[in-house]
Amino acid sequence: MSINYAAGLSPYADKGVCGLPEVFDSPEELKAKVETLAQLIRESKYMVVHSGAGISTSSGIPDFRGPKGVWTMEEKGETPRFDTTFEAAQPSLTHMALLGLQRAGYLKYLISQNVDGLHVRSGFPRDLLSELHGNMFVEECEKCARQCVREKVIGVMGLKPTGRYCDVVRSRGLRACRGKFLSTILDWEDALPDKDLNKAEDASRQADLALTLGTSLQIKPSGDLPLLTKRKGGKVAIVNLQATKHDKHAHLRVHGYVDAVMSQLMELLELEIPKWEGPTLCEISTGTSELNTVVPSEEKVKKVFKKENRKRPAKPKKEEGGGGGGQEGGEQDEDDGRKAVKKERADSPLETPKERNSQVQTDLKVLNQDPESMGSKPNSSGNKVPPSPKGSPNPPQTVQAKTEPLAS
Repeated sequence: MSINYAAGLSPYADKGVCGLPEVFDSPEELKAKVETLAQLIRESKYMVVHSGAGISTSSGIPDFRGPKGVWTMEEKGETPRFDTTFEAAQPSLTHMALLGLQRAGYLKYLISQNVDGLHVRSGFPRDLLSELHGNMFVEECEKCARQCVREKVIGVMGLKPTGRYCDVVRSRGLRACRGKFLSTILDWEDALPDKDLNKAEDASRQADLALTLGTSLQIKPSGDLPLLTKRKGGKVAIVNLQATKHDKHAHLRVHGYVDAVMSQLMELLELEIPKWEGPTLCEISTGTSELNTVVPSEEKVKKVFKKENRKRPAKPKKEEGGGGGGQEGGEQDEDDGRKAVKKERADSPLETPKERNSQVQTDLKVLNQDPESMGSKPNSSGNKVPPSPKGSPNPPQTVQAKTEPLAS
């Protein structure tokens, strides 16, 4: 991501293929491809973007494997050029265009390999963002997992203590957490954060379009996430000047500067690119994201559906003096409630054989009774329930529907 970041990493031999030649589409080809990309985005119901170091080069932060990349220059024995600091770097046109796509509803989730923090500082909602390799401005409590976004870079890498302690007050007003804050920046051998990786994998599987911007997709597992979309029947579109590891899987391959591509894209989609007005932090998106909605399994859906069908309807209150009062009236209410439940169980498509046999037995008992004695039949408690006098409220509809055939 930068000289400081690369210098802070542990020595590692396999850094991927560096210094590959850059390829540029002609203006006509680029225009046609961007039009195709715009159409793919319009047709997409769930687009996920994967961003790499190439989207931050116009912000003054060098990439890693480009012609002037940090590791490319390192292999040549040269010193890479760094035009800015992390604190002074401003989001590029691409960063802000991604924010515009999210606000317009096209972009559902963003997965980034970058540690420069420019996505967060651009105002992109953090609940729709996975920063798989960490963030130079973010530290996390090792005890309660609270994250803090700082104005200055943390200055520590490799998930090491930053020297600060968590001041979150525990429940019931007890003392503060006091857990150690750790850097979120990964070293080569560090495992990716579970929460970010799980959300990124879920989004990639749900996506019907994976758009990769400024990444050669060489680092695993982040570089392989677009393949999850491909395996689920989605399409992969790649925007990068150099060849990438998964070019053969791409439905569309665009060779051009990401800022130029995104500028044309936003114009075709008739969207404005938000203006950056300084570092902005957005923790939660204003819109509703599908990823934030817990989709229950099929078994849970059936259970919920069955439970909903068993709910008895609200019964109207009886008028004073009507339908019998005291203990007998209460017993009739209870009996009616049980009948209503049995009726609903019989109508439910999810009834079990045991419930169906119980319903058949109940119906046979009713049919064997004398219709003239229905007004004084005993309830389940053995007490006789007197018939409702004229002018009293009708019994619940579910019970009345059950007795209508007998009245004829």
